[in-house]
Amino acid sequence: MALVFSPCGLGAVMNFGALKTYVSSSPKKSLTWKRSKIVASNQGNKATSNASALVETEPLTKEDLIAYFSSGCKTKEMWRIGTEHEKIGFDVKTLRPITYEQITTLLNGISERFDWDKVMETGTIIGLKQGMQNISLERGCQLELSGAPLETLHQTCDELQSHLYQVKTVAEDLGIGFLGIGYEPKSRLEDATIVRKRRYDIIQDYLDRAGSGHDMGLRTCTVQVNLDYSSETDMIRKFRASLALQPIATALFANSPFRNGKPNGFLSIRSHLWIDTDKNRTGMIPFVFHDSFGFERYVEYALDIPMCFLHRNKSYLNCRGMTFRDFLSGKTSHLSHEQPTIDDWENHIGTIWPEVRLKRYLEMRGADGGSREMLCALPAFWVGLLYDEESLQAVLDMIADWTTEEREMLRTQVPVTGLKTMFRDGPLKHVAEDILKLAKDGLERRNYKETGFLDAVAEVALTGVTPAEKLLKLYNGDWGQSVDPLFLEMQY
Repeated sequence: MALVFSPCGLGAVMNFGALKTYVSSSPKKSLTWKRSKIVASNQGNKATSNASALVETEPLTKEDLIAYFSSGCKTKEMWRIGTEHEKIGFDVKTLRPITYEQITTLLNGISERFDWDKVMETGTIIGLKQGMQNISLERGCQLELSGAPLETLHQTCDELQSHLYQVKTVAEDLGIGFLGIGYEPKSRLEDATIVRKRRYDIIQDYLDRAGSGHDMGLRTCTVQVNLDYSSETDMIRKFRASLALQPIATALFANSPFRNGKPNGFLSIRSHLWIDTDKNRTGMIPFVFHDSFGFERYVEYALDIPMCFLHRNKSYLNCRGMTFRDFLSGKTSHLSHEQPTIDDWENHIGTIWPEVRLKRYLEMRGADGGSREMLCALPAFWVGLLYDEESLQAVLDMIADWTTEEREMLRTQVPVTGLKTMFRDGPLKHVAEDILKLAKDGLERRNYKETGFLDAVAEVALTGVTPAEKLLKLYNGDWGQSVDPLFLEMQY
């Protein structure tokens, strides 16, 4: 399988074997020497002097970067579903964030009990790997599963249930639990446990200089879905459809209404926080809807975004705001002695966070973390819309006359008002109901008996009541304006 998912939210790993296969079979002469570059970059700190020489004598070009995205094209029978979901850990007795010692003990326990390989950094366990699945830690100790590329939603949901079973089995013995929610509801920012990875420190330093706070990395949780494309044209159509509908997903899955033990004024504060996070590398990227959009246009966009780091010899080098375009051109800097590699490019595009992100697949990034049922519902929602031609075309027809201003309005307003957001002639709830019908129809045509996975989100669309609004009702009612009962209600 060619699809590989990031072991942590802010990074990425490339399936070099798949790309080598693509390049070696490519009819394009300009790519015939690409293999040597990829081998050199794949070696990382183990690269031989000969491999390094290959990189130096055959420098990376913009055409290579375009080819990177082109190599993600797959025939429909090879399309797969990948999910990534994060969980917030807490101490069951105190409801405080878990400590670093607790999370490393958990990782060791899962490794020993369920036969996962340990991922180490400077002698410390930072994650786990088993086949094509990865467990990693976000900056605030959120536990993330990056799932394997799977064929059906039944397999995807089974993977999720197995993971949550393993985590709970070990966590219960340690007196810790995990929440299915989009934002840590009770503790203060200064109480967060910080995972000290050099990469995270560099990224946070860059975001600090860009005027972004620490909340995004330390207290949020998301669920994401990664889906394939068959061609550049197919990528464009899916990118446009999913980007326009991302605020719909944000509304349906809104699940982060609390902060520091009280309502925060949003249904999805996680989504809202992204609005204030380095606008150069986030948002609704309107050029996706321009006639000129394609692989090359996305490359041009990414080339002009400042880089965060380079990974060399088990170390991370701070790029100090240099753009990838400057790096590629050999512009004089503190990194002049370094040569760009495909691995550098993949790391770079992994530090770009629009609402939909292009890698060698498309990544849906608009939803809050949630319950088991909602975690299974998100891939069902997007598979039904994007993997069925009739539903995809119906979405494209629906959004064809949506303006840039309307899309931006939805992106900004939905975190506050959810499905009650007014859009054209009525509340967004009506659009969501139409979209859910298209998703269900698309799943039915797949003939895998997958429509049941939509039940939880279909109820949200039907009632117009988001998960966040259900929690707020409990807070103001049965919970007596305390978030403490939430830890039992939303614990996996």
